[in-house]
Amino acid sequence: MKDAFGAPQSLLVLGGTSEIGLATARRLIARRTRTVWLAGRPSPALTAAADSLRALGAAVHTVPFDALDTESHEERLGKIFTEGDIDLVLLAFGVLGDQVRDESDPGAAVRVAQTNYTGAVSAGLVCAQALQAQGHGSLVVLSSVAGERARRANFIYGSSKAGLDAFAQGLGDAMHGTGVHVMVVRPGFVRTRMTEGLAEAPLATTPEAVATAIELGLRRRSETVWVPGALRMVMSALRHVPRPVFRRLPV
Repeated sequence: MKDAFGAPQSLLVLGGTSEIGLATARRLIARRTRTVWLAGRPSPALTAAADSLRALGAAVHTVPFDALDTESHEERLGKIFTEGDIDLVLLAFGVLGDQVRDESDPGAAVRVAQTNYTGAVSAGLVCAQALQAQGHGSLVVLSSVAGERARRANFIYGSSKAGLDAFAQGLGDAMHGTGVHVMVVRPGFVRTRMTEGLAEAPLATTPEAVATAIELGLRRRSETVWVPGALRMVMSALRHVPRPVFRRLPV
């Protein structure tokens, strides 16, 4: 297999300007990856991201992709797979939203849900089917610990990630035995542009640390990866805290 031992020759990043996606691409290019597709909205940022990876020696292509334009996913993403096998697909797009604003603006809340969940369901199914057709490959889905239990501070975002997480787990079960490996990654607070200006949560991490965990998870053929690993025990405990007590916790 071309993607054996978590060392893919080709990579497709859905969310081509994602800091976690690009950190993962850099790490994999330093190992074995030689072809990278960055799927995202055309922008100077997407062009700059592609140029930065080319400077590392990879052949990099960009393709227009909008998570909200689900009707275009099958055609645009399918076209990538006609160019050659894709060993690894990294689903890295998503929006945090603004909880205070979104609670009073249902349209904005729906946009968060459609991007993080509906768009991911569409793109995830298209890519999983293409990986299955080629007979091998991995699909890595960036979830979040926010999806483990809805918090008052970000329940709109958290609920969208909870849906995504459940979908990705089910997709992994559906792909079992087909040659396609699905891995769910649950980072905690990651220091990125998306979280800039927010109060930093305990066990905060970086895009580079998430990229390291992704590579290790691929090598181990893991199904679920927590970043940092200590969050697994923390969230296991929080899931069982009674709701009256949970409401009073500073989380």
